[in-house]
Amino acid sequence: MKLVLALAAMAFAGPALAEEVGKVGVDWVGNDIVIEAFPDPDVQGVTCHLAYFERSMIDRLQQGNWFEDPSYSAVDCVQTGPIVLGDIDRSGDGEEVFSEGRSLILKSLKVTRVFDDRNNALVYLAHASELTQGSGKMSLSVIPLGAAD
Repeated sequence: MKLVLALAAMAFAGPALAEEVGKVGVDWVGNDIVIEAFPDPDVQGVTCHLAYFERSMIDRLQQGNWFEDPSYSAVDCVQTGPIVLGDIDRSGDGEEVFSEGRSLILKSLKVTRVFDDRNNALVYLAHASELTQGSGKMSLSVIPLGAAD
């Protein structure tokens, strides 16, 4: 049993640790929208807030899909101090800065940071990642880095 719990914890672990800052009830069956905050692990001075849907046990019983939450999410990132870029990926593919499991094994909610060199900005993209298919549900936030020197 301990091995199963350890593997589950590893599956839900991500590059950055988030702190729950709020939970809003949305209906009578107990579904919630959870709001979490996490600092960008490689960019000092940037904090992102991520909101996502969390299904209740009643909803899981009614729908029959026990092990999966919807892919819907929203992200907004803000400057919370002087921005200091660490060793970040500057390619167009970006770099995953947050990941959280949304199903038992197949789906994750991710935040990917892309450095927009031309516009001197950091772009944060919240999206679902599924083993069997991608998801078109996404949200975007941009942090301007100021005028280029």
